[in-house]
Amino acid sequence: MTVEVPGVVNTVLLVGDDAEPLELTRSILLDAGIGPVLTLTDSRAILPFLEQNCVSLVIFEMTHTVDRADLLSRICSDYSHLPVIVETVSSDVEIAVNCMKFGAVDYMVRPVEPARLVQAVEKVLNSSRLQQESLSLKEYLLNDRLEHPEAFTEIKTTCRKMRSIFQYTEVVACSPQAVLITGETGVGKELFARAIHRISRVRGQFVSINVAGLDDAMFSDTLFGHKKGAFTGADQCRDGLVCKAAMGTLFLDEIGDLNELSQVKLLRLLQEREYYPVGADLVKTCSARIVLATNVNLQERIKEGHFRRDLYYRLCTHQIHIPALRERREDIPLLLDSFVEVAARHFGRSVPVVSPELIKALAEYDFPGNVRELQAKVSDAVARHEEGLLTCDDFSGISTAASGPSRAPSATPVVATAGIYSLFGRLPTFREIEDYLIVEALKLSEGNYAAAAAILGVTRQTISKRLKSIESVS
Repeated sequence: MTVEVPGVVNTVLLVGDDAEPLELTRSILLDAGIGPVLTLTDSRAILPFLEQNCVSLVIFEMTHTVDRADLLSRICSDYSHLPVIVETVSSDVEIAVNCMKFGAVDYMVRPVEPARLVQAVEKVLNSSRLQQESLSLKEYLLNDRLEHPEAFTEIKTTCRKMRSIFQYTEVVACSPQAVLITGETGVGKELFARAIHRISRVRGQFVSINVAGLDDAMFSDTLFGHKKGAFTGADQCRDGLVCKAAMGTLFLDEIGDLNELSQVKLLRLLQEREYYPVGADLVKTCSARIVLATNVNLQERIKEGHFRRDLYYRLCTHQIHIPALRERREDIPLLLDSFVEVAARHFGRSVPVVSPELIKALAEYDFPGNVRELQAKVSDAVARHEEGLLTCDDFSGISTAASGPSRAPSATPVVATAGIYSLFGRLPTFREIEDYLIVEALKLSEGNYAAAAAILGVTRQTISKRLKSIESVS
């Protein structure tokens, strides 16, 4: 059974001479959840209708008349993007061949079995949708555009790879198929799920649940709800999260950890859009958009015998993979500034200046916990910070020599007299050393007087005064 998902309209147009068989076909499609379905009993009206309306599929009654053949040829020629299924009362092979030559995608002889009709229509609509998504994605990438940049405001990035992922997310956001989001723990999978929810503009709410650790009984009760008296303690009926997310988005996180029985129920929910509340005999229909996420490799889980292959194939139609933070290190300074500001506001403090050494050290750290780990470290560092620059000393597990979580620190550098001689060619005066330190501090802080002053432990006025002195001498 197919259920129309909010935000996705698959309009089917039925064209024929007799209203009765058209209404029968319309009823079969609507009962299968396909629609809206419109009918035309005057074939002459079809071309004007197509000029004024958006249609996903035409089911066209073919007769032996020349006019019908010419009309079919005209539809397929003028609307080459629009799939046409031909129905006829004749099983003449020549008619079928000619119809396919004109451009029809399928051919059926009346009376058509309902199952065959529904299967043919779903196949054509799915194929058309995938083709349209492919064209949309190509256009997005070629034009480098985003239709809904506001949907991604919570995701801080300057990375080109992430922008491409945003563009793909916009393309699949309104698809009726489930979307699978993959990536390591802490990369922001739920933020992408919320972006999909906003872009699809569904009317219902966003409902999120982490299914890791749920046994089958808890999974079924949480998602599907239960009937009164279904089990001990079930004193009244309770709707599950599928019902709560009706006409909205249901986000299931960590689905790679589901047990076998729960996987079977999830497969039915995705495939048939149906479910049974615990203890109920009547089937319910799911109208929620379903987005799923996992931090494990599902193909590896299949090889290990822990994940169903058929469920994986149902999930992999639309797959969004979010790169780890170490794969987009250019985002670390932006994320750092954002998290520092949020943490300072939370603790009621002024926003500290970040030292260049800290930025460099964080950019070389591998962040096994990804963005979530960076946010946690920043929050802890701002909480313990007292004054001056925010440095590596404020961050647990981060050092200026570390380029990974387990990299050993290098030996402490020793300033030798030979090093001073190599810089100045002689033993310098105190004033020359002061001038040198100010210039180097400004280089490290990229010209930021306040940061340079904090590095040297002096006031900003001292920096300005000494620079004026240097300029006057030069």
